[in-house]
Amino acid sequence: MDSILVSSLQLGDHHAFEKLFVRYAQKLFVFSLSYLKNEDDAEEVVQEVFLKIWANRLALKTDTSFQSYLFTIAFNSIKKSFNLKAKNDQFKHKLIDLLNADEETVDFEKNYQLVIEKLEQFINEMPDRRKEIFTQRKKEGKPVKQIAEELGVSVKTIENQITEAMGYLKKRFEDDLPGGLLFFVLFLEK
Repeated sequence: MDSILVSSLQLGDHHAFEKLFVRYAQKLFVFSLSYLKNEDDAEEVVQEVFLKIWANRLALKTDTSFQSYLFTIAFNSIKKSFNLKAKNDQFKHKLIDLLNADEETVDFEKNYQLVIEKLEQFINEMPDRRKEIFTQRKKEGKPVKQIAEELGVSVKTIENQITEAMGYLKKRFEDDLPGGLLFFVLFLEK
């Protein structure tokens, strides 16, 4: 049955794509959640899997197990998520090392306040829509899906705006060692 739907999907059949999504989305979500222990992260993996399926639909093979292919993509996305978390943890450790290196010369509270002030300044320089989306996701902690529904746009639009905002902020904080590390600790975790 999957091979028929995959053949239709290769031709750009949205109905076949929806059927495959309905058939496998929940299974992929449970699989991802068992590793990631976070519903938002698991949901993002499922969305990433199906975005890749749609983008690569012409290269799909009908003679192999579609389910195995889906779970392989999901597992690779989960590994990518763990690698990103490990990088964030490295930033945290660098910040802790920096703060512990010379407690007399490093005034954590002062650095924290400076980072917050810079962050507010940089956020205010963003286009209004991006600023609104970033604030709802990173400051208020709202799920991507909820923001998309409230603003009447696609989840992909929200994800793209957050990616753009984070790239912009990362670039602005790049050369500021204590501030940059503190920024990563505060905002890349959420």
